[in-house]
Amino acid sequence: MPWQIRLHWLVAILLVIACVTIELRGLAEPGSAPWYVLVVTHFSCGVTVFALMIARLFLRWRHPSPAIAPKPPKWQTGLAHLTHTLIYLLLLTLPVLGVYSRYLGGKEWYLFGLPMPFADVADRPQARAIIGWHKTLASFGYWLIGLHAAAALFHHYIVKDNALVRMLPLLKKR
Repeated sequence: MPWQIRLHWLVAILLVIACVTIELRGLAEPGSAPWYVLVVTHFSCGVTVFALMIARLFLRWRHPSPAIAPKPPKWQTGLAHLTHTLIYLLLLTLPVLGVYSRYLGGKEWYLFGLPMPFADVADRPQARAIIGWHKTLASFGYWLIGLHAAAALFHHYIVKDNALVRMLPLLKKR
């Protein structure tokens, strides 16, 4: 469980960095050094999130999450499972779409400062369509993660169960 908690919060931090860098990109002149730093940071965080989500899936398979006490109603458990499934799918799909769109763009691009392969013949319409899906799903992700955070706060302050405390090891257990 400690590794699951660490990976959860590391993914959360990387998602914040990915979101902030792509939003700040609009403030930098396209093609400038600051613009490239923001874009490469966004790409690198996204790919790292993908790798960490694979690790989280493996850990979740090997070590199921501890039960919430007191046990929530079945409808809450069902919604929690649905939300977690959607978050996992989203955080695995977004990096794949992002990388594939860069590949299809046919232009040089970087990951962790290293040049990545790109298509010899660009398919820019397809790359634009894929990045459109990437942006749409990312917007959906903001709402989904917001719902996830709101549910955690609801459980902590209204229901007063241990759902949030299980993921915050520094808080005193109830």
